[in-house]
Amino acid sequence: MKKWVVANWKMNGSKELVGAYKNAFGNADNLIACPPFVYLNAIGTNAGAQNVHHLPKGAYTGEVSAQILAEIGVKYCLVGHSERRQYFHESDDLIKIKANACQESNITPIICVGESLAEYLDGQTIKVLVRQLQNCLPDSPQFWVAYEPLWAIGTGQTPTVEEISNVHYMLRESLPGVVLLYGGSVSALNASEIFAINNVDGVLVGGASLDISAIKNIYNLANKAR
Repeated sequence: MKKWVVANWKMNGSKELVGAYKNAFGNADNLIACPPFVYLNAIGTNAGAQNVHHLPKGAYTGEVSAQILAEIGVKYCLVGHSERRQYFHESDDLIKIKANACQESNITPIICVGESLAEYLDGQTIKVLVRQLQNCLPDSPQFWVAYEPLWAIGTGQTPTVEEISNVHYMLRESLPGVVLLYGGSVSALNASEIFAINNVDGVLVGGASLDISAIKNIYNLANKAR
């Protein structure tokens, strides 16, 4: 079974990194690159956006609609990443509207869910995820879900294999047929064991996606795990 690698550059990148991705992954069928908006048209592989506005057009300076993304060939879009929730105060309701907007333009939304450190320590992980799924999922079933515990993003910490397995079992029971990703400090050192976990269909990679050697290693491990 295909294992996916979704590379989220966040507010990073360069023409040099775009060229490196095109050379390394130009023919890849299981890698999605999510660079900043200005590089989307040049990336040369499956293109994914990091964000989208919830309306199709209008006087919203600096925003990009799903219609515009679709016009340049974007097929995927991250929706509700924890950094969007934290820094831009995006609500579950807004995330659902954005996911619906993506689907209306034939873009697959990759909906990010995850618990805070306090919620994790309080044993509330499943409760938080269930609430997010109830409120964030779009009307049509064509979407992906990425589990990203907030306390694991960029920290070098990850849940245990058992914890990831338990979460993805719950997600699979609730969402049969949906592509399920794990994200949060994914690296070439832990990718292999993550790919081996039942119900994990791929990884959402942050910091390591900016290192072409690291992302190539993760991609190779994904192909070995098929």
